[in-house]
Amino acid sequence: MLDRRVLALIAFAAALAGCSGQGGSLSPEAERGRQVYTAQCTSCHSPDPTKDGPLGPAVKGSSRELLEARLLRGAYPPAYKPKRPSAVMQPMPHLAGSLGDLAAYLR
Repeated sequence: MLDRRVLALIAFAAALAGCSGQGGSLSPEAERGRQVYTAQCTSCHSPDPTKDGPLGPAVKGSSRELLEARLLRGAYPPAYKPKRPSAVMQPMPHLAGSLGDLAAYLR
C-alpha cells in the first residue's frame, strides 16, 4: 500500500498537470491557438502572453486585425501605435490559417 505522502504527491502532480494558466479549460479554437503561440511565438514573446518577452512585447488582447497585419504583412494596422519601436519581427505567412485560433487564445 502506498504511503499517504506518496498519494498526496501524486494528487498534487495531477492537479498541476491539469492547470492551463487560463483560469479554466480553453475552447478547442483557443487551445489550438495556445499550441501555435507556444511553438511559434514564445522565443521572442514571453511564454505568458500577458508579459513582455526578451524581444517582443506582451500580446494578450491583440486583435485579429493586428495579428493579421503583423503575421502576414509585417506591418501594423492604420493608426496603430507599436508598443516597442523595433522592426525585428518578420512576416510569418505560414500562420495565415491559424489567425482565428491565435486571436481566440490571446483574447
